[in-house]
Amino acid sequence: MIPLGRRVVMRYQLPEGYPQPLTDVIGELVSMTPPSVRTADGELVTVAAEKVVALKALGPRPIRTKEIRYLEAAAAAAWPGHTHGWIDGWLVRAGNGYTGRANSAVPLGESGMPAVLSIDTMHKIADWYTEHGLPLLLQLPDRLAPVPPGWNTWSETVVLGLDIANFVLPQGPSMVRISDAPDDGWLTAHRYRGEIPVDPAVRVPDRSVLTAVQDGALGFAALGLPEPLAIGRGAVTTAPDGRRWVGLTCVAVAAAHRRNGLAALLCAELLRWGADHGATHAYVQVEVGNAAGLALYRDLGFLEHHTYRYTAPPSVGPERT
Repeated sequence: MIPLGRRVVMRYQLPEGYPQPLTDVIGELVSMTPPSVRTADGELVTVAAEKVVALKALGPRPIRTKEIRYLEAAAAAAWPGHTHGWIDGWLVRAGNGYTGRANSAVPLGESGMPAVLSIDTMHKIADWYTEHGLPLLLQLPDRLAPVPPGWNTWSETVVLGLDIANFVLPQGPSMVRISDAPDDGWLTAHRYRGEIPVDPAVRVPDRSVLTAVQDGALGFAALGLPEPLAIGRGAVTTAPDGRRWVGLTCVAVAAAHRRNGLAALLCAELLRWGADHGATHAYVQVEVGNAAGLALYRDLGFLEHHTYRYTAPPSVGPERT
């Protein structure tokens, strides 16, 4: 059986009176009961099962550059740091050095125009970060800007997306609590990523970064009492094309309770929360080396959208972020 969310071609019979007996539609498989396909233009084509002649899975739909920019804009609004601004089409963000996302410049363009990458622009961005006591760090999504020659790169990250209409949202009461702000138990679980807290050198989470969002809603999910066994953060923001996204971040499960489906349960509830707040699509960001995380989200129905990586001058390395 073809999983929902896959790109397919559906051939079906036309009613009598049409010049040809059959026609095809290409798009995303939304339902099998009845067979329904959403085209690239957003049209939903639903056909009676007995009229379908063939249904074939295709490779993933090519992602347009503007779609990468739109999703990255929604993701940046979901993790903007405590201070941000624009320099020649680059969104610059500062968050006390806590996380790469909140302390890097990303090329999103302004008013739909591509970001400018020049020596002068890089000097202005570097000066901005120096003023905020931070090193120069860029986050570079696919196709939006090249890596400057000779710079270091690290943390290649896969961005996966999901059409929430293709996901079976949980029904009925939930064991997952979702609050507007993180409590101490949530922060402790986030600090140690579910591991036993034995290393006091692990940095304390920055509340101002975790609770920052631009024109959106935040939900901090926790499962288990008195201390959470699993946590996650959801952020609903709007992309420049008007699409509402819920981004799932900070998902962690206590080490002793992993591989029991808790992460999937928590993510499903965050998707329901996001849909209740107007989101029609969801995304996650997973480092390429995190095989367990990628498997989790692919099992939930997320599909690869694009990748990004961090880059900095040779004097700056990942230990600085």
